[in-house]
Amino acid sequence: MKVNVKLFASFQTGRFKQETREYPEQTLIGTVIDELNIPAGEVGILLLNAVHAKPEQPLSEGDLLAIFPLVGGG
Repeated sequence: MKVNVKLFASFQTGRFKQETREYPEQTLIGTVIDELNIPAGEVGILLLNAVHAKPEQPLSEGDLLAIFPLVGGG
């Protein structure tokens, strides 16, 4: 199945901004995060089709997954 993955801020470094990627049916969001070598502890917000999501949620054909890092600052 094809899933659109969009990375934000520091997650784009050495990766991509947005890419359509191929995954097996029922791939979990957490599997995509692992595949991209993004440490789970650095993930701040996950959006699946513009709705807050969790790493244990499965993906479906045509989904848009947005991955944001934790925000730092003061």
